[in-house]
Amino acid sequence: MDTAVPTGTTWSPHEITESIAGTADLPGWLDELGPDGLAGLLTERKALVFRGFGLTPQSVEPVLSRLLPNRLPYVHGNSPRTRVKGNLYTSTEYPQRFTISMHNELNYARRWPARLAFYCEKAAEAGGATPVVDGERWLEAVGPEVREAFAGGVRYIQNLHDGYGLGKSWQDTFETDDRAAVEKFLAESEAEWKWGPDGIRITQVRAATTVHPVTGAEVWFNQADQWHPAGLGDETSTELYDILEPDDFPQYVTFADGTPIPDRFVERIRDAGLANAVDVNWREGDVLVIDNVLVGHGRRPFEGTRRILVAMTD
Repeated sequence: MDTAVPTGTTWSPHEITESIAGTADLPGWLDELGPDGLAGLLTERKALVFRGFGLTPQSVEPVLSRLLPNRLPYVHGNSPRTRVKGNLYTSTEYPQRFTISMHNELNYARRWPARLAFYCEKAAEAGGATPVVDGERWLEAVGPEVREAFAGGVRYIQNLHDGYGLGKSWQDTFETDDRAAVEKFLAESEAEWKWGPDGIRITQVRAATTVHPVTGAEVWFNQADQWHPAGLGDETSTELYDILEPDDFPQYVTFADGTPIPDRFVERIRDAGLANAVDVNWREGDVLVIDNVLVGHGRRPFEGTRRILVAMTD
C-alpha cells in the first residue's frame, strides 16, 4: 500500500489587482473581458483572486452579477449557512475551531454549480484562510489503492429530520416545507427516498471522479471524507458511533454496493486534499472565484470574527 501523501504543487490561484487590470473599475474590466473571456480565463487558471479593488458589500454586487450571471439557491446543501439576500449566503457556520476539509460544492448531487464566488466582508483576526486544491493533483495524491477502491462509485445516505434532531432539517436543506417539491427535486436527481415519522431518508449513488466538460481533465470529485465519521476526527467519530448506528447518522457514505469504506481510506483522502491545497489568505474586499469542478475548497480554523459570503452559478 502506498502511504506517503505527495506534497507541494506548482499551481496556485491567479491574482488580479488594479495594476494588472489597468483600472480600478472591476465591473468595467469584466465587461470588457466579456462572459466568454471570463470563462476561458477561469478554465485556464482554475481560480481567480480579485484583490485591492476596495469592494464593499454594496459595490461587490455588480461584480458578482458579472461573475455569476445566474445565481443558484443552495438547495440540498449540507453545510450550515444563512441566506443573506437573494441567492447570496454565508459561506459556512461550522464551528470556527475546526478545519473544513477539501470538497467541491454539491458534488454529491446530480447537478452541481459550475462556478463559485466568495467575497470577504470581514477577515478573521487570525487564520480563516480558504484552501483550494487542484482536483487533478488531488486525484493523483490519493494513490492507486484508493482510486481503484472507489472506481465503482459511492453511496451517500442522508437522514434529514423534521425540525428536531442532529444535523439539518429537510425543510432547511431544500428551502421549502412542501413535500411534493422535495420529491420532485429528488426524482429529477435520480435519488431514492423514504419518508418516516421523524423526517426523510435519502440515498444517492454517484461517481467518485468526474471529467471537466471543457478540458477533459479527470478530477477527484466526491465527499466521502466529509460524509464519513472518520473524516471528523477520532473524538467526534467515537461520539457518533456511541449514540447511533451508521445508517442513522445525519449523513453517511459507503461504497456504491453498500460496503463500508475503511477509515484509512477516508483519512488518506482528507489528508491528501489538505496537503496539496494552497491557502487564499483573506483581505477585506477580496473576491475569489473558482471552477467548481477543477478546484476543491475548504476552510482553515480561525480566531475572532470572520464573514465570507458565497454565491454560485451553473
